[in-house]
Amino acid sequence: MLVTDAGLAKLPITATAVGLLKEAGLPVSVFSDVQSNPVESNVEAGIAAFRKGNHDGVIAFGGGSGLDTGKVIAFMAGQTRPLWDFEDIGDWWTRAEADTIAPTVAVPTTAGTGSEVGRAGVITQEATHTKKVIFHPKMMPRMVICDPELTAGMPPSITMGTGMDALAHCFEAYCAPSYHPMAEGIAVEGTRLIFANLPKAVANGKDLEARAHMMSAAAMGAAAFQKGLGAIHALSHPVGALYNTHHGTTNGVFMPYVLVFNRAAIEPKIARLAGFLGITGGFDGFLKAVLDLRKQTGVPHALGGLGVDRGKVETIVEMSLVDPTAGGNPVPLTKEGSRKIFDAALSGDVAAAA
Repeated sequence: MLVTDAGLAKLPITATAVGLLKEAGLPVSVFSDVQSNPVESNVEAGIAAFRKGNHDGVIAFGGGSGLDTGKVIAFMAGQTRPLWDFEDIGDWWTRAEADTIAPTVAVPTTAGTGSEVGRAGVITQEATHTKKVIFHPKMMPRMVICDPELTAGMPPSITMGTGMDALAHCFEAYCAPSYHPMAEGIAVEGTRLIFANLPKAVANGKDLEARAHMMSAAAMGAAAFQKGLGAIHALSHPVGALYNTHHGTTNGVFMPYVLVFNRAAIEPKIARLAGFLGITGGFDGFLKAVLDLRKQTGVPHALGGLGVDRGKVETIVEMSLVDPTAGGNPVPLTKEGSRKIFDAALSGDVAAAA
């Protein structure tokens, strides 16, 4: 069963992929009842389709929504317990019947989430409007096909948003206080690739060299963030769940505000990163480079550009504190700190996040 999102299902690349499978003698059906921020009802419908079709595996095709949903469907199709029993909490993954997990082949068509190299999927619980991480080691795809030509049709806005997601993964992994030097090294090079290639990919979607480097960086970010994420994601997740904003673009909006909020804890590390990237001016130079990259690629400077207002601020703050990524922030995230970041991002005053 090929799993993709509703928009991608209508595009020629999906029809081409299905046609190639059939030409190769592989029966395939398409499931595309997947929205941009996938919810549990998408997963439930996919499980029903998987079982009804007596399928033996999943081709997860698309961006983060298609990849995450496809992996979770393959994971859940043989389980008897409800989805939320496998949230990434402690050792809950051991509750699963591992032998029933169907294999997945991941084919990313964006360069952002890196879900193709991950062991989890992010699904929104509709009753609480909360994004939750479903995890199991065997959710790792058996095979990944990264072809930059599949990303060439992405419009500039999606190229920007997915690229900022990859940058947030690399940046937050690098800054997370836990010890994982291998992941940290991957994050540093992933950051370099993004700064060098995201503007090119946004300006010219047919630049396959830039597209290829962005695909590498996306996978690198997902490999790196096993070290940790932080307040960018902790705030982006509830905003996305409540306002249905694009996840990567939301990360891009929050990035400079979280950078400034964490300055006291990360300034020496950011100075080293700036030096590797060839950016002068230490922390302030890196902050300027982030702001310039956002402006160059079209990231809104403030949350208002995403249609976000103050109406749900208290809910967002409360949700950010219990988000599984919050614990990786270099400065412990408190209610006051989360509100300070949100208010700064809403007003567009970067210095106010300090």
